[in-house]
Amino acid sequence: MQKYNFDRIINRIGTNSYKWDSWDASAKDGKEGIALWVADMDFETAPCIMEALKKRMEHGCFGYTLVPESYYQASINWFSRRHGWQIEREWFIYTSGVVPAISAIIKAMTQPGDKVLIQTPVYNCFFSSIRNNDCITEEMPANLDDFEKHCADPKVKVFLLCNPHNPTGHVWREEELRKMAEICHKHGVFVIADEIHCEFINPDLDVKYTPFATVAADNNFATCISPSKAFNIAGLQIANIIAPDKDIRTRIDKAININEVCDVNPFGVIALQAAYSEEGEEWLTQLNRYIYDNYNFAKEYIETHLPDWEVYPLEGTYLMWVNVEKTGMSGIKMTHHLLKEENVYVNSGSMYGDSRCIRINLATQRKRLEEALNRLTVIGYRLST
Repeated sequence: MQKYNFDRIINRIGTNSYKWDSWDASAKDGKEGIALWVADMDFETAPCIMEALKKRMEHGCFGYTLVPESYYQASINWFSRRHGWQIEREWFIYTSGVVPAISAIIKAMTQPGDKVLIQTPVYNCFFSSIRNNDCITEEMPANLDDFEKHCADPKVKVFLLCNPHNPTGHVWREEELRKMAEICHKHGVFVIADEIHCEFINPDLDVKYTPFATVAADNNFATCISPSKAFNIAGLQIANIIAPDKDIRTRIDKAININEVCDVNPFGVIALQAAYSEEGEEWLTQLNRYIYDNYNFAKEYIETHLPDWEVYPLEGTYLMWVNVEKTGMSGIKMTHHLLKEENVYVNSGSMYGDSRCIRINLATQRKRLEEALNRLTVIGYRLST
């Protein structure tokens, strides 16, 4: 029985939402804008989080916050219970977000001119984090073919892993991660594991999220985690770096302070503890079911009405990856066309490294998704005639 109402439409226009207010989402030709791009959700966060935040707000003082031991214990219990990952208290470094965490770790573990290996298409901020640290992006396809060849390059100092993978939706298997770990250990390549999407795993498939840390061949890695994606609280700016090696933690901590992202939002601290509770877990389980029902609905709809569009299997994340090259349009042209003609905003695959595709955010109400798909069908009909 579904306890939480994910069907309730929430109007986010005019709330300073980056997803909805950084473009003109007002109605055009009678069609209100539909935002299916930035990776945040259109659902209210879990009630247990809202109650915890209300209680904290009533205090009325919002100065610098001390991160309590209960914060660490909530995180430790969550990952042990849900994912079989035993995290030690001293391994934590808290910060304001996963992207600042990635940038700080790259700063700590590289020198200008070093190469950072990524598997494209991949999250667009990986490119900027590498570039902003004066490093060189070493690209390879999002698979294991030639992985060792790239790691054997003495200039490659860091492998930046996206687990589960954004935007392809692939959930790396334990054996795949183990092979990556062994190769990186062999060639002395440091691993940064971005695992922010770890709570979104398709319940219809026989796949599971495996923390990289549980298969690592050594301690030459750091994992970035946050409840921000799973609980739609990215604006509260809270994340953790988990690094088991003391010397590496010292280097990362120095980089965190150089980048001045060592202070965190008091509401983020409260929200994480509420999220990583039994009630938060119940909410998340029902949310997962809703999102992957959205995926099944969208996949069937596109296969029926847009046969030239290829939907990739969605094993993890709430981001559907779709190849549109058979329409004769690139991903960026399709994105512009959808926005101009139907007022639907999706992401072009070119920003992730694949110009053939578009990325569609499924974390919205079914009714809104259905309306967007109806508009996509109109575009598909126009292109085929």
